[in-house]
Amino acid sequence: MELKNKFILDACCGGRMLWFNKKHPNTIYIDNRIAEKGHIDHRPNHEVQPDRVMDFTKLEFEDNSFKLVVFDPPHLKTLGKNSRFAKTYGSLNAETWQYDLAKGFKECWRVLDDYGVLIFKWNEEEISSETVLSLFIEKPLFGHTTGSKSRTKWFCFIKIPIANGGTNFTKSSADDFPTESLISVKRQSADSQNSPHDTLKAKEEANFS
Repeated sequence: MELKNKFILDACCGGRMLWFNKKHPNTIYIDNRIAEKGHIDHRPNHEVQPDRVMDFTKLEFEDNSFKLVVFDPPHLKTLGKNSRFAKTYGSLNAETWQYDLAKGFKECWRVLDDYGVLIFKWNEEEISSETVLSLFIEKPLFGHTTGSKSRTKWFCFIKIPIANGGTNFTKSSADDFPTESLISVKRQSADSQNSPHDTLKAKEEANFS
């Protein structure tokens, strides 16, 4: 894909609500959906108009393509598809959210250039940031809490090459790194046959076998 003068990626832009300049000339905005103005009754001007329709778990970009990646995925897994919140911010799949977030981060890391910065935003309404960070192949440098109830967290990552002590995962496709071994979520209760962990494991065995 042609990326002339595009060295910033918003990997799940939604309504671009983070952005002061919602049409930043050096940014490519992607999302897995399109929504026209009027799709939410209480926000008549809200729209989702990505530059490219794309899923953050399968980015159609070459390795090391961007200097800055913004990763602000949906954070709720119990929403109805037609709820106002889901229409505004999107929603997680209740059965595969761990796999999706882990794969999404790996893809964002893959397309991030050496010494590039990744900004990750998360809200802890349903899932703790500790749980989500445990799914990722890298650890953040630092983070900050915002929001009236201090549930929104911001984290900053930098991609340091192996030569300087980092772990560069872009020597091959993100698919080559088994997500199952990276999703070592600290299970705080015993797994059951119908637990999300079993659903996740079955999906991963299908994808990485």
